[in-house]
Amino acid sequence: MSEIVIKVENLSKAYQIGQIGTGTISRDLERFWTTKVRGKEDPFLKIGEANDRSTKGTSDIVWSLKDINFDINQGDAVGIIGRNGAGKSTLLKLLSRVTSPTTGEIKVKGRIASLLEVGTGFHPELSGRENIYLNGAILGMRKKEITRKLDEIIDFSGVERYIDTPVKRYSSGMYVRLAFAVAAHLESEILIVDEVLAVGDAEFQKKCLGKMGDISKGEGRTVLFVSHNMAAVKSLCSHGIVLANGRIGFNGMVDDAIDYYLKSAENFAHRIWNINNAPKVDFIRLLEAKVLNSNNEITLNHLISDSIKIEFTYEVTQENQLFLHGFNLFNGHNIHILSSHDKDAKSLKEPLKLGIHTTFITDTSKFSSRRDV
Repeated sequence: MSEIVIKVENLSKAYQIGQIGTGTISRDLERFWTTKVRGKEDPFLKIGEANDRSTKGTSDIVWSLKDINFDINQGDAVGIIGRNGAGKSTLLKLLSRVTSPTTGEIKVKGRIASLLEVGTGFHPELSGRENIYLNGAILGMRKKEITRKLDEIIDFSGVERYIDTPVKRYSSGMYVRLAFAVAAHLESEILIVDEVLAVGDAEFQKKCLGKMGDISKGEGRTVLFVSHNMAAVKSLCSHGIVLANGRIGFNGMVDDAIDYYLKSAENFAHRIWNINNAPKVDFIRLLEAKVLNSNNEITLNHLISDSIKIEFTYEVTQENQLFLHGFNLFNGHNIHILSSHDKDAKSLKEPLKLGIHTTFITDTSKFSSRRDV
């Protein structure tokens, strides 16, 4: 049986929006007396709300994380996924001891190497070589250990030509290359990586995923990986944790976690926008999009042999405008696999009248259009 290296129990983190403290010195003293001296529950946290960024709340206290519980075993590669604002980065900061939890407990066995933001721990006036020593020391490496791995770190980063140049002259991609190289070569038991790899190019991302795979599968070390790239999560991780509004929505095998996330995030087969928030340009506003089967039923999953129809409704708000119909198709793991545009569309030759129009694409790739209003 694998040994547990991270144990999280009833973990919660609350933040106050807009200001630090409670607003007055007397209320700050009351809060200190209640929580620190008497050891009771913080009364101001009782009015806290779930961290839903899309709605306007009534409280200044939000729970970035609420009642989180999970165990991670040695050698596990765990993908942490969820919408923006779900609490992923907050969780990693708590695990890395960058900030402390409001309630709950985190038990960690082993040394942690974290890469949470581009250039974390770098001094802009120091050279890349000097920052390797500085960042390595911050991560817990001894000077002899850094010196022993210096050539390997520089070679992996791919910035050897600029290694003695101050990092303030580095691009963000060069920053993250060097930072990841240091963190990946630290002999830690746990490696935590946030979405920073998105800054790098495709070649470097592939290289980093390969290195993390070697760390997890080859060396038996634990990896926690946050990414919106479902293909990267699937290729690297064996387990997945889905966060939603600060709570765990799913904890299990990575394929099941990705499916849960993609299905719960929104119904991709049918999307209706509020007219005030609809995607738009100066002269046209998208109101609704549907994916229909041969029976004109809204469906999400299709066989390759199925006939489908993509229908979207839009409002033309300015006269005498020409535009092109088209769509982009992504698979279940958010990978772009197809683009289709009708270069012979009527809207490219003759401006459509003001009002709401419905356009659909059939399996024969022929556009049809009708005006509803």
